[in-house]
Amino acid sequence: MRPGELIAGSRGARPGTPADLEHAWQILRAVMDPEVPVVSVVDLGIVRDLDWQEGHLHVVVTPTYSGCPATEVIEQDIQHALETAGFSAPRLERRLTPPWTTDWITIAGRQALSAYGIAPPVLGSSKRSLLGEAAEINCPQCGSRHTERLSEFGSTACKALYRCLDCREPFDYFKCI
Repeated sequence: MRPGELIAGSRGARPGTPADLEHAWQILRAVMDPEVPVVSVVDLGIVRDLDWQEGHLHVVVTPTYSGCPATEVIEQDIQHALETAGFSAPRLERRLTPPWTTDWITIAGRQALSAYGIAPPVLGSSKRSLLGEAAEINCPQCGSRHTERLSEFGSTACKALYRCLDCREPFDYFKCI
C-alpha cells in the first residue's frame, strides 16, 4: 500500500472511546510539519477529522496543496506517531475536498510561524490577490508594515520572500491559499 490509501486490517481492532480520540489529538499536536518544524499538523489545519471506524482510529488529512512534496512524509509521520502511541493500524485518508486553506491554520500555529520568523498568512484569504492587490504583510522580526515582496517564491513553493524596509531583514511569508 502507498501513503494516502486506507491502511488497516482486523488485527488490533477494538472499540474506541472519547479518551482515545483526545489522546490521538494530543499525539498529533506533537507531529510537526517537516517543512516548517514549529507548526504541528493539527495547528497547520491539515488533520481534518479523527473518529473511530471498524475498530480503528480513522484520520482524515487534507494536504496544503495536491502537489505538496511533504504530503507522504507527513502521512508517514502521523502513522508512526499514532502506532508508537499504541493505536493499532490507524487508517489514514487523504481528502482533497474541500481544499485546504490557510484560514485553517490555528491562532497557535500563526503565533508559532511568526515566532519562527515566518510571517503568517493574512486571515480571510482574499481572491482580490488574483487581481494583483497585495495584502499588508507585517515583518515577523520587528512588526513593521513597511515590507516589500522580493520573490513570489521563498524557501518552499507555499511561501514568498519578503524584506522589511525598516529593519532590512528578509523573511518568508506563508502565502494565502
